[in-house]
Amino acid sequence: MKTMHANTGTIGEAIGVRLRHCWVSVGDYFDRWYEELPRRRSLPLGRRGEEIAARHLRRCGYRILERNFCAAGAEIDLIAADHETFVFVEVKARSSALFGLPAEAVDTRKAARIRRAATLYLRRNHAEERPVRFDIVAIVGAGRAGRVEVLKDAF
Repeated sequence: MKTMHANTGTIGEAIGVRLRHCWVSVGDYFDRWYEELPRRRSLPLGRRGEEIAARHLRRCGYRILERNFCAAGAEIDLIAADHETFVFVEVKARSSALFGLPAEAVDTRKAARIRRAATLYLRRNHAEERPVRFDIVAIVGAGRAGRVEVLKDAF
């Protein structure tokens, strides 16, 4: 007889969820220290942000399929797979929140361009029938002070 957990199904699944959360937290902690290295700080913030986002999403169980896909006048920073779902990710990094939150930089016009590029990507890969999601990875701060947040179904 299977014992059911309130939210996740079996006890084994609950343990897996907790282990994944610990894995992500520890990885994010080491990422913040890694980003303090002098050679890392010489890279542009946008590029560092995309690398941080890709590592974070991999730890969360996503499979990174493509980076910096350009089509229809837009660039999609990351294309990933979350189980059977195609996830088109816009990465926004800010050194501080003084001039607004990163997610606020994605307006309706930019979202429409990303959607058009995503449609072309799905057509090229014969995957129009697969489920699709548009996420934003918001990174605020740099180095040890940095925080990563994944906004699922952002637009």
